[in-house]
Amino acid sequence: MTEPFALSPCPGPLNAQIQPPGSKSLTNRALICAALANGPSQLQGALWSEDTLVMVTALQQLGIQIDWSEDRQTLQVGGRPSTPLADQVEFDIANSGTTIRFLTSLLSTLHGHYRLDGTARMRERPIADLLKALSQLGGKASSVNNDGCPPILVEGQGLGGGSCSLKGDISSQFLSGLLLAAPHAEGEITLQLETPLVSAPYVAMTQAVMESFGVNALSDEEGCYRVPGGQNYNGGHYDIEPDASAASYFWAAAAIAGGQVTVPGLSRQALQGDVAFCKCLESMGCKIDYHDEGITVHGAPLQGIEVDMNPISDTVQTLAVVALFASGPTTITGVAHIRHKESDRIGDLARELRKLGAVIDEHPDGLTIHPRSMNGTLLETYQDHRMAMSLALAGLKVPGVTIQDPQCTEKTYPRYFEDLQAVLASTNRNPDR
Repeated sequence: MTEPFALSPCPGPLNAQIQPPGSKSLTNRALICAALANGPSQLQGALWSEDTLVMVTALQQLGIQIDWSEDRQTLQVGGRPSTPLADQVEFDIANSGTTIRFLTSLLSTLHGHYRLDGTARMRERPIADLLKALSQLGGKASSVNNDGCPPILVEGQGLGGGSCSLKGDISSQFLSGLLLAAPHAEGEITLQLETPLVSAPYVAMTQAVMESFGVNALSDEEGCYRVPGGQNYNGGHYDIEPDASAASYFWAAAAIAGGQVTVPGLSRQALQGDVAFCKCLESMGCKIDYHDEGITVHGAPLQGIEVDMNPISDTVQTLAVVALFASGPTTITGVAHIRHKESDRIGDLARELRKLGAVIDEHPDGLTIHPRSMNGTLLETYQDHRMAMSLALAGLKVPGVTIQDPQCTEKTYPRYFEDLQAVLASTNRNPDR
């Protein structure tokens, strides 16, 4: 636990440009592909954070050669070695959901005995649907406590290929993990979704990263995914976009404080679906400029909206804080699955927003935010990086907002509060409002 971080309200409209670090989602997907590739890879713009370090360390424990550049922005990955990978490893996954889900699938294609464990919160995060799917494919992975959560034991005996059915309503990472590991099964793998897929853009991202490394993962409109056999990842150079989820906090800063904030390196065509967060801000009244250099959000008077955020659920907390400063209520739906993230991102979020003075209606799959006169207070973060980063934005306008355990942002954005302070130090002589 670190000292709480106290924010000072923004002195005026913003005029800032800020580039967040590389995407966690892209970094961890590219790491899996590069680790299993024929030949070395260079991952440019990789994210240095707790979540990516957990993945790097796990792959190194298996025997993959991975080195960071001196500036910690590039990863050199040696590819799959000619010697067998380690066949008996205990992994500390901390609270990295992508790592445990991707690695459980990958380890099932190997031959060995592996144990994956993490924090107390990790031991509450569901993985039963992935274990069931692996069993259908001939894998042997089990929950140590028989509760469908970590710790996980994998008795790797290779995957021969085949087909399985998979639920998609808890986490898209189950499907992504299976797709990433599929090229190392002995034959073609077919995955059929039983339920609608949450956070679908993340699976499209997985397919795009796989394609960049030479593997095609096919899909159709009926929720069937197929990875033909005989494919191998090929090493090479891969550029990683700035993290769009992290960018949402700075776009939100413009919406709350006024002025403008530009995030370079992202566009409408970004692989990360979270750039669609800007559409939410546009619906609330902001002006959005998409240009060659990046995306700029211009603040404007805000109005409440009703929005299904299932495809961009990592930005729910960000929008909820923006909604505190709108005229009229904002209702967010379609995100029941975020109760199973690093925190209960519906229930815990509602609790903290009420501390600020808002009236919150909590729903099974979301919440409604009714803006009210607000007051500063100490806000809990539940060791959830996104809780800390989003709730801090309330301090742009409300005096006395203090964030408990700000260091939890090291999970995905170690320099977040430094970058936020840099943005707040900017002012706009020709404000938008």
